[in-house]
Amino acid sequence: MEIIERKALRVTQRSGKIIYLLSLKASELLAVAGISRVTRDDVGKLIGYQRAEVRRHVKEIADYLSSEDMLFAHPLILSFSSEVRFVSSRGQKTSDGQAAAGMLEIPLPRKDKDKPAWIVDGQQRALALQMLKDQEFAVPVCAFVADDVDVQRDQFLRINNSKPLPRGLVTELLPEVNSPLPPRLALKKIPSALCDLLNQDKKSPFYHLIKRPSAKDKRRESEVVTDTVVIKMIEDSLTNPSGCLFPYRNIATGEYDQAAIWAVLNTFWSAVEQVFPDAWGKPPTASRLMHGVGIRSLGKLMDRIMASIDPFGERAVATAAKELKLIAPACRWTSGTWEDLGGIPWNQLQNLHKHQAMLSNYLIRTYLEQRGRA
Repeated sequence: MEIIERKALRVTQRSGKIIYLLSLKASELLAVAGISRVTRDDVGKLIGYQRAEVRRHVKEIADYLSSEDMLFAHPLILSFSSEVRFVSSRGQKTSDGQAAAGMLEIPLPRKDKDKPAWIVDGQQRALALQMLKDQEFAVPVCAFVADDVDVQRDQFLRINNSKPLPRGLVTELLPEVNSPLPPRLALKKIPSALCDLLNQDKKSPFYHLIKRPSAKDKRRESEVVTDTVVIKMIEDSLTNPSGCLFPYRNIATGEYDQAAIWAVLNTFWSAVEQVFPDAWGKPPTASRLMHGVGIRSLGKLMDRIMASIDPFGERAVATAAKELKLIAPACRWTSGTWEDLGGIPWNQLQNLHKHQAMLSNYLIRTYLEQRGRA
């Protein structure tokens, strides 16, 4: 029988359970460990515990691991069968009372035999590792011994039971990350940085109005707009070819004209503050303008209005305000009902795709009709 030998640390925990800390080559990982996909047998009994692979996520991990500045610090967790054997090293300094050094012997499976290990956590990373040119890559591994799939499933649930990071925290951290990011996160980096600028610049109409996880308690009362809503509004305009911010993004190089984007945003939303002073800066419960549905819908109108306005012009804000006044009589941000939206009360509009589409369509339609008459 062919055996892989790897230096390992054996850690005995208070419960008497043992875990092993070691490394495997990328080429060895799936040779010794399988992925237990969740499914059901013919009689409906649940088998396995792993979800299907997420190809985009796997590709993102592989791209990162292929970069020069990569750091793989998060070990995969494996469940070994009782066939593995640990041989303690000889000598007086092979144990410090917490961990003992030795050699872990892992038998390679024959064609007619199951693999000696299952991946409990890290299947996406394991699949990404198979895409690397460097198959000598050292993979950190934390392992325990369990022949029973119930024990493996229990550990899988405990490891994956923690809540994901709040979206607001992720987006606030993005501008501070200098290393290459996966495409879906890289696309949010500039919008998040602009959201931060809108919140921190005293000349911005959003100054200290945007909720961010890092805000101190003293500022919480003034914060009325969710940061993820502002970021999504900016992202929509940057990625949609009809968006007014789209021309300032170089798709080929991934570069942005941040100064121009800032000027557009500051101009338009300063005009919104001027035209709707009674609705600006209030909590969403008192003003649907500051609600997600209001910010996202006005963002769509921004794409129409700012497409023909020079954001660096001396009268840019006044020009944008003049355009916004065309829709002002039709808006019901703080009271009344939206008559042309089926009589829906002002405070019943929600941050739902249906309501966003309905309100943005109405605002743009009203704007175009009034502009035509003017």
